[in-house]
Amino acid sequence: MRFLLDTNICIYIIKQKPQKVFEKFQTVEIFDIGISSVTIAELEYGVYKSQRQEQNRAALTQFLITLPIVAFDERCTQTYGQIRAGLERQGIVAGAMDLLIASQAISLGLTLVTNNVRELSRIPGLTLENWVD
Repeated sequence: MRFLLDTNICIYIIKQKPQKVFEKFQTVEIFDIGISSVTIAELEYGVYKSQRQEQNRAALTQFLITLPIVAFDERCTQTYGQIRAGLERQGIVAGAMDLLIASQAISLGLTLVTNNVRELSRIPGLTLENWVD
């Protein structure tokens, strides 16, 4: 596995917009891509708050069928604590879910695919790739 998909990239792939993100996703070997259990939690939240729950549930289920789900384990929790404390000491505030997903990518040595490069680039040790650019 090489890539961990951030929530915004998953949404782009599911909606096939922008098209270039969906096309890039199709060119990468499926065994090179993983999805965090934290990202799935965010996507589930999106389904439950949407006006079209049934349609969005079906789309999410279809999307998740082939992707390996990466659990947030003890190693990830330690990385999260270290990174969050370090950022707070520097006066840097980051979203809780973003930090969880970033910590997971770091602890597993994966590249986080995201369109949230501006905020996430402040996290030391995180390798990012933007399929939107």
